[in-house]
Amino acid sequence: MPEVPDVRFLTVAEVAEIMRVSKMTVYRLVHAGELPAIRFGRSYRVPESAVTDALHRPISDVG
Repeated sequence: MPEVPDVRFLTVAEVAEIMRVSKMTVYRLVHAGELPAIRFGRSYRVPESAVTDALHRPISDVG
């Protein structure tokens, strides 16, 4: 059996709470390709590491 990496996935609501933005903003980031996500049925799950990376990325093109 192949080794499965220890990846924790977060719901859109959890990501929104961590990033202190709306769920719609999280969906926009996912659809724009700025936040990687995996689709499970009708919902998305975002790797926790991607959220951490996004929070540490410098803000650009504001406004």
